[in-house]
Amino acid sequence: MQRNRFLGDLLSTLFDRNSTLRSTDDTRDIYALCRALLSAEGNVSGQTLAGTVLQRYQSLTDAEKVSFFTFLNDELDVDTGALSSLVQSYADDPTPKNFEAMSFAAEPKRQELLRRLNQPVGATQIIVGMRVDLLRILKSRPELQRTNHDFIHLFSSWFNRGFLVLKAIDWDTPARLLDKIVAYEAVHQINDWDDLRRRLYPSDRRCFAFFHPAMPDEPLIFVEVALTETVPGSVTKLLSEVRTPLAVEDAKVAVFYSISNCQRGLTGISFGNLLIKQVVAELSHAFPQLEDFVTLSPIPGLNRWLSTQTSNPDHGHIATAILDQSAEPHDIRAMAARYLLHAKRDDGMPVDPVMRFHLGNGAEVFDVHADADISANGLAQSSGAMVNYKYDLSLTQRHHEDFALNAIVTAAKPAVALSNSTLSAKPKEVAT
Repeated sequence: MQRNRFLGDLLSTLFDRNSTLRSTDDTRDIYALCRALLSAEGNVSGQTLAGTVLQRYQSLTDAEKVSFFTFLNDELDVDTGALSSLVQSYADDPTPKNFEAMSFAAEPKRQELLRRLNQPVGATQIIVGMRVDLLRILKSRPELQRTNHDFIHLFSSWFNRGFLVLKAIDWDTPARLLDKIVAYEAVHQINDWDDLRRRLYPSDRRCFAFFHPAMPDEPLIFVEVALTETVPGSVTKLLSEVRTPLAVEDAKVAVFYSISNCQRGLTGISFGNLLIKQVVAELSHAFPQLEDFVTLSPIPGLNRWLSTQTSNPDHGHIATAILDQSAEPHDIRAMAARYLLHAKRDDGMPVDPVMRFHLGNGAEVFDVHADADISANGLAQSSGAMVNYKYDLSLTQRHHEDFALNAIVTAAKPAVALSNSTLSAKPKEVAT
């Protein structure tokens, strides 16, 4: 019964999901259909026209998709001449009528086209897929960034927090969704169904995902959580096949050990901050004895940064040893802490992308661990090091503002101490 109830509250918000994009005998090309959708014809037959355009789009070749996005970018752009005149009219006479005319002219016609395309059931997912194509094409056609901006603008409204539904994912979740959790896991690969069961079935494991009513079978983002007695320092141990599950009443720490974005077409639309805060609220309600909420996160830029430090007179020998996998655990932790707290981009923000994400959400750097992820990927990107970011909801707003406004990196005493700790001495050269 639980399987059948899983998406019931989502499905109840939708009109008839048995509807599909209906094919038509309309012989006009996709450009003529788009123009018709934007015209008075679209006001009368909008859903049929939108369905036909979306069907045609899905059958386009890659070259034809480039032409389609070029059409959106150039022919459905802002009419700057008309806008300039309307801006002047509004400046001269700021009436509601002039404001409305100016606002209408300031919006590219492609935004209205995308809104009208979003009428049929299933359209939202196809439009998200369109942006996947656009992101790929942007690499060789950067001028299409104007159109990409409009996708982001609309998606920010369509996928705002008011529309998102948080659902728990467990072993009783329908198999079609569990398959997607396996496919979308982006941090710690799920090897098989036994591996998935170890992450979902034990009483000290939780998983939560955001869904959107227009895409009820597609998770947008999900987080995997472990309930533990203490702050963990190894994902290898956390995911061990032979570990003994913890009785939930003994749990003191909730650990977010994997956060995976599922829809590449929604790149740039942030859900992680909302997800973490709502999951913290859910877990706090279910397990009031929990004292700490932390992550166990990868440090994806560490080895790349270390490769630029090998000639540094102070720590170059340690950077070399870490990359050679011959360093002491303390040196790995210390260099990882130096990287996290001091390696900055030109704009003053931290180099590490995962760190920017968590500090932007109001977390603080808490502690750093060596030999924490000894998988091939973990060794390749950070020589096995991982970091805890701590979420204290009483402080997240202040930390977020410090970071967003002044690029202040907030770190707990263990992390600060590590970044300032003494490294192993450079071996003396043997005389020959």
